[in-house]
Amino acid sequence: MTALEISGNIAVLGYGLAAIGPGVGVGLIFAAVINGTARQPEAQSKLQSIAWIGFGVTEVLAIIGIALAFVFRSA
Repeated sequence: MTALEISGNIAVLGYGLAAIGPGVGVGLIFAAVINGTARQPEAQSKLQSIAWIGFGVTEVLAIIGIALAFVFRSA
C-alpha cells in the first residue's frame, strides 16, 4: 500500500465526516420551519423562503467538502 492510496482513502473519509455537518444543519433548518409554522401559520411563507436560503448556504458546505476531497485525493 502506497502513501497515495492512504491519502486518497483519508480524503474520502474526510468528506464523509464533512457531510455530517450539512446533513444535521438541513435537518435543524426544516425542523425549525415546521415548528415555527405550527406555532404561527400566517408566517409560513416568510419562514419557508428563509429556510430555502439557509438550505442553500448549508449545502454549499457539502459542495466545498466534496471539492476538497477531490483536491486532496489528487495531491
